[in-house]
Amino acid sequence: MTQTATQTTTLLRAIGIRRTFKMGDSQLLVLKGANLDVQEGEFVAIEGRSGSGKSTLLHIMGALDTADGGSVQFDGKDIQRLPSSERSRLRNTAFGFVFQFYHLLPELNVLENTMLAPMVEHSVFGYSAKKKELKDRAITLLSSFGLETRLKQKPKHLSGGERQRVAIARALMNNPRVLFADEPTGNLDADTGRQIMDVLEKLHRDNNQTIVMVTHDRSLAREADRVLVLKDGKLEPATV
Repeated sequence: MTQTATQTTTLLRAIGIRRTFKMGDSQLLVLKGANLDVQEGEFVAIEGRSGSGKSTLLHIMGALDTADGGSVQFDGKDIQRLPSSERSRLRNTAFGFVFQFYHLLPELNVLENTMLAPMVEHSVFGYSAKKKELKDRAITLLSSFGLETRLKQKPKHLSGGERQRVAIARALMNNPRVLFADEPTGNLDADTGRQIMDVLEKLHRDNNQTIVMVTHDRSLAREADRVLVLKDGKLEPATV
């Protein structure tokens, strides 16, 4: 287990989250009032079986999806009540996302993929004015993950572990307050998955990065500050 976060400020809070999916003529209630407080600087892992709603909860907390009931508060604001433009800005500046299948754009090289978030955030003129600064930051991030020789490579020429490290660098470009990791090792072999987990742990330990991760791998989950299990639509503390 990594060191316990020293901050005590509640940065992100999910209150009574409910989410239903339509299944033909019936409805499936996946989240049944899930609650979660995430402290600033904390590494929280959520585990559960496939289909339990882990990713759904993560997407709702990260403003990628909306709940049918309940609220999500970030810095004291209910993000589900924000206009879509503000939710988009929140996703691009305060939140970073790492997904199981990387979601790198195949037509862009490693450096270009890493710089996507600031490219979206700024206007054409604003981006041009900051391009050197942003490029330098992207190269620094990629180099810290051992990718300094892969900057001009397209994703198809990278290993799975390299693609995921590019995805993490991309997620960190705008200095997110919260890093959401959705099964970040799920598409990797055990050794490569271990390397990616080491990257996340180092970010948490050295940079006090707040991380919310969902995983089905109990051994990896146990290395977070706190582990919760999503069961029957609600979160409960994990047992040994």
